[in-house]
Amino acid sequence: MPAPIPSVVLHDLTFSWPDGHRVLDAVSGSFPPGSTGLVGLNGVGKSTLLRLIAGKLRPTSGSVQAAGVVDYLPQRTDADPSHTLVDLLGIRSIVDAIAAIERGAINPALFDTIGADWDIEERAIATLSAAGVDIDDLNRPVTTISGGEATVAALAGIRMRGADIALLDEPTNNLDAHGRTRVHDLIGAWGGPVIVVSHDLELLELMQHTAELRAGSLTLYGGPYSAFREQVSRDQEAAERAVRSAEHAVRVEKRQRIAAAERIAHSQRQGKKDAANRKYIGAVVNDRRNSAEKTQGKQRSLLDDRMQSAQRSLQEAESRIRDDDRLGIDLPDPAVPPGKRIAEFTGSDGRTIIIQGPERIAITGQNGVGKTTLLEGLISGVAAAPGTAAAVAHVHRIGKLSQRLDNLDDAASVMENVTRVAPHVPRVELRNRLARLLVRGTMVDRPVGALSGGERFRVALAQVLLTDPPPQLIVLDEPTNNLDLQTTEQLIDALGAYRGAIIVVSHDRGFLDRLRLDAEFELDAAGLLTAMR
Repeated sequence: MPAPIPSVVLHDLTFSWPDGHRVLDAVSGSFPPGSTGLVGLNGVGKSTLLRLIAGKLRPTSGSVQAAGVVDYLPQRTDADPSHTLVDLLGIRSIVDAIAAIERGAINPALFDTIGADWDIEERAIATLSAAGVDIDDLNRPVTTISGGEATVAALAGIRMRGADIALLDEPTNNLDAHGRTRVHDLIGAWGGPVIVVSHDLELLELMQHTAELRAGSLTLYGGPYSAFREQVSRDQEAAERAVRSAEHAVRVEKRQRIAAAERIAHSQRQGKKDAANRKYIGAVVNDRRNSAEKTQGKQRSLLDDRMQSAQRSLQEAESRIRDDDRLGIDLPDPAVPPGKRIAEFTGSDGRTIIIQGPERIAITGQNGVGKTTLLEGLISGVAAAPGTAAAVAHVHRIGKLSQRLDNLDDAASVMENVTRVAPHVPRVELRNRLARLLVRGTMVDRPVGALSGGERFRVALAQVLLTDPPPQLIVLDEPTNNLDLQTTEQLIDALGAYRGAIIVVSHDRGFLDRLRLDAEFELDAAGLLTAMR
């Protein structure tokens, strides 16, 4: 049976930004038909790779071959206020052409634009309905629908446009549980090739294959993310056994080399002793000396070869060990006493929730109910609108990590952003602290806007870590967006050791479950706060 034709093939693909920063270096590999989850550490180039495949970026060298038309869903943050569902679906040109002809236009180019899609609006509404989005007005502004509905609509647009290959970059970011379920169902039923970059474990479990971009190589694994992790774990166990075996072989060769050296030295001493005692005639002594030297030379050569072979085997075994850098996240101790009042939340019904001491509180709820607005009011001190939930902080030392990372100046360098919050800390110390967060080398001097989502997060985290005195309250708004799974685990570990108060808004249930929360409150559209645990 012939092997299936790959949907995408990469050949020595290299990409560098104009400032010289190389993101991908001679990456080769292929993506199979069906669905593939693309995983890898932050900053390794996953989003860049999708943009190269989609033709949004041109490679510095190398090539991309796709077996059909490619469509691309980028990470979506803030929608253009002027955009409607027509724009989101990607059918604006067809809809406008139909409208122009209905007004009496007869330009042949309009008919070419429409082709056979005279029923595009009816099909669009039907497609949205089948995906669980019941909206009849395609001129409705995108800003008036939920994030989940917007993502589903964008995915439906890709299906409608008939793309052969779909590229999806973090399609479930910022979506509530209901929105994620819709997207999961839509992608799970996707018929053709689809490549998904995501940190959403549930979505990754729907994939038929998993591809890992790591250390400049693209490696394909069969099965979803859990199968990938199991395979990686088995490979690491085998690599560790190989390292132990190779280390043992090196030690054996070292001992044999020492023993051989001692034998050669003894033979040389004996030869000198015999010559000195005139036990043998000169010709015999010389003959035996020459023979011994040849034998000793062969022994040394053999021992050197065996030692080098053992060392090469050890190096090869060690190269298979994953030794990925870990974030040095060490949150400062703010010394918050158990009874200290930190903040309070008041629902629209007047019910008040008091946060005190080092408590960990989650605020959950559907998209659009005002969770981020509630946190912004907590930090800014601006009074909430009547009939909505309100929040008041009772401490001034607050560290914030927002989903928009709006504390960062994209035009400024990493160092400039960090210096702004720590003007009295020497630059050498700042570089040392940034290095612990894997912000190193030339990255420190690059504009923040040129960094990946995970790299930007680390810079924002550095701002929190460098606050002096340390924050007594850390506010987290969708902190796992754009974070690779390893970094998420490291953040959980750091927050677990933090001795201040934490208030977090997140749709990532796995993240919340591992955060050891003291309480969870759900905010609804009416501004009511309901205790969930």
